[in-house]
Amino acid sequence: MSVIPLMPKATAVWLVENTSLTFEQIADYCKLHPLEVKAIADGEAATTIKGLDPLTTGQLTREELKLAEADPNHRLKVQESKVRVPAQKRRGPRYTPVSRRQDRPNAILWLLRNHPELKDAQIMRLVGTTKPTILSIKSRSHWNAPNLTPMDPVTLGLCSQIDLDMEVERAAKLAPPAPATAEGPTLLPAEQTTAAEALAAAARRTTKQAEDLDADAVFAKLKSMKGPDEDEEE
Repeated sequence: MSVIPLMPKATAVWLVENTSLTFEQIADYCKLHPLEVKAIADGEAATTIKGLDPLTTGQLTREELKLAEADPNHRLKVQESKVRVPAQKRRGPRYTPVSRRQDRPNAILWLLRNHPELKDAQIMRLVGTTKPTILSIKSRSHWNAPNLTPMDPVTLGLCSQIDLDMEVERAAKLAPPAPATAEGPTLLPAEQTTAAEALAAAARRTTKQAEDLDADAVFAKLKSMKGPDEDEEE
């Protein structure tokens, strides 16, 4: 997977202004289109962006830069920064821009319908809402309940897909295990199997007795059909 430098456009601005690299080299390093780099050089793009020196951020070495300036076919590689900045944990509900706040009820309704496993606290973190608002939407007592339409919070820009997937995965881990279903082959208790065998044996005996009775009835019928002449000959 290609590594993108920190603030690629700002890095491209600095490389255009301070190096003799070709547009293709800068575009390859910053993962931009060569025409976009040319527009930056012509002053048609990124005019308000301040250049970012990749040497000071540790994403490019001076030796690598000199080698690329001497050879137009050389492609720069992004160096991994040795400084690890710990990720800041967000405290409290997510901040929602004013222009997006009217979309929060629609996002809450979407989450309630599509991910009922999410807890209220998780929904609060995702869209920056409050528990009373969630409860009012659940009970359909929200002031704008008839006009609410379920809308994906990721599409609305209220949260990222990564945040949503993480919360859904966390809710799935905390969910109680599903009860076992009766589907699939199972072993019957010994009492049931023994009773079934006894019933089968009784049925076989009943069938045998019925067959014997039928045979006796047939012989008796044949004997009654004999004529008087046959009796005298005997």
